[in-house]
Amino acid sequence: MQQDDKSQHEELSESTRLVHDARHDRGAISPPIYQSSLFSFTDYDSMIARFRGDSDHALYSRVDNPTVVELQKKVAQLEGGEACLAFGSGMAAISNAILSVAGPGDKVVCVNHVYPDTYRFLRGFCTRFQIESQFVDGSSLAVLEDAMQGAKLLYLESPNSWVMGEQNLRAIAELAKKYGVVTMIDNSWASPIFQKPLAAGIDLVIHSASKYISGHSDVVAGLVVSSTEHINAINRHISPFLGGKLSANEAWLLLRGLRTLPLRMRQHQESALELAHRLQGYSRITQVNHPGLDPLPTSTLTGYSGLFSFELSEGIDIPTFCNALKLFRMGVSWGGFESLVMPAISVLNQVGEFNSAIDFGVSPRVIRISIGLEDTEDLWRDLKNAIESACS
Repeated sequence: MQQDDKSQHEELSESTRLVHDARHDRGAISPPIYQSSLFSFTDYDSMIARFRGDSDHALYSRVDNPTVVELQKKVAQLEGGEACLAFGSGMAAISNAILSVAGPGDKVVCVNHVYPDTYRFLRGFCTRFQIESQFVDGSSLAVLEDAMQGAKLLYLESPNSWVMGEQNLRAIAELAKKYGVVTMIDNSWASPIFQKPLAAGIDLVIHSASKYISGHSDVVAGLVVSSTEHINAINRHISPFLGGKLSANEAWLLLRGLRTLPLRMRQHQESALELAHRLQGYSRITQVNHPGLDPLPTSTLTGYSGLFSFELSEGIDIPTFCNALKLFRMGVSWGGFESLVMPAISVLNQVGEFNSAIDFGVSPRVIRISIGLEDTEDLWRDLKNAIESACS
C-alpha cells in the first residue's frame, strides 16, 4: 500500500476498515483460504532468508498460514495493538498467554467470577508447575493492590462471568505498573467494538473469538492481542510447542464475522438493554446483572453486548421456565445470532473439582441470557410467557 493510500486507510472509520480487505488476486472480494499445510520456496536463498527472519514468506500453517496472518493483522488493528496471535480455541489463547508470563514460583492474581475453565486452569493445571493463584474481588482497588504485591500476573475479566461485574481498568493498569505486574484481560464480553483495554493501559487482551467476533456459532477460536514484545514471547516460548493453531478455514470465517461485527454489536446492545430494563421492573425478577443499568463512572465500556443475567424469584420453577421457552434455546456459549439461556443450577451441579460458580457463590436462581438478533418484542413475549407459566 502506498503512503497516501495508507494515510487514507487510517482515516477511515472502524466499520469501513472492517468491511474493506486488501486487494486479492483475480479481483476476489473475499480473501483466499490457504488450505495448505506448508509453503515452498523458489530458491535456496529465499528459504535461508525466511529462517534468518529476513523474510515474511509463509513457512508452515502451524505458525504462519497467510489467511490466519490476515486475520491477526485485522484484529490487532481493531484492538489498537501491535500484534495478534490466533488459536484454535479461547482456552488455547488463555493458556498460551498465561504460560508466556507466569512460570514456576510465580503468583497470578485473578478476579472472582472469571470464566469457569480459566478458573480451573489456574486452580488445577497451573499448580502442577508451581504457579500460585489468588482470587480476589476485582471491584476493590485496595484488595487488588494488596494482592498484587509479589505477583507476576494480574488476570482480569471485565465485565466478568455470571454477575457481569466491571473493574476499573485504568486505575488497575496504573497500580500494576507500579508493582511491575503484567496485566491481562478477557475482553470477549464487550468485543473490540465496545472496549479497548490496551488504550487503558492493559498489557494483553484475550478474546474467545467463538463469541461475537465469529457471530455465527460456527467457529471455535481464540485471539491474543498485545505489543510485539509480548506476542513474540508467546511465539518463541509457548505456542509452537502447545500446537493450538487456528485453521485457515476458521480464520476465513472469522474475517467474515468481522465485517458485520459493529452492526451486530449495536443490535445486541439495543435489544439486551431494553430487555434488561423490562426485567428489572418485573415483579418476578429479584435481580438483573447488566452493566448498563447502573453505569460506573470509571467504566471503559463504550457500549454493551447482549450477555447479562437475572435472578428469578422464589416460586418460579426453573426447569418449567426453561422448558416453556420457544425462541430461546439452552446452550453453554453466547455471542451468536441466536438467543440462549443457561441456568446457573446446571453448572452448580457440574461434576468435577474447582467449580467457580460454587466457590464464588452464584445463586442457583440465576439465569444467564444471551440476546441474539431476533426481534426484541418476540423475545420479550417469549420470556414473559415462560416466567408466567413457571409460577407455582
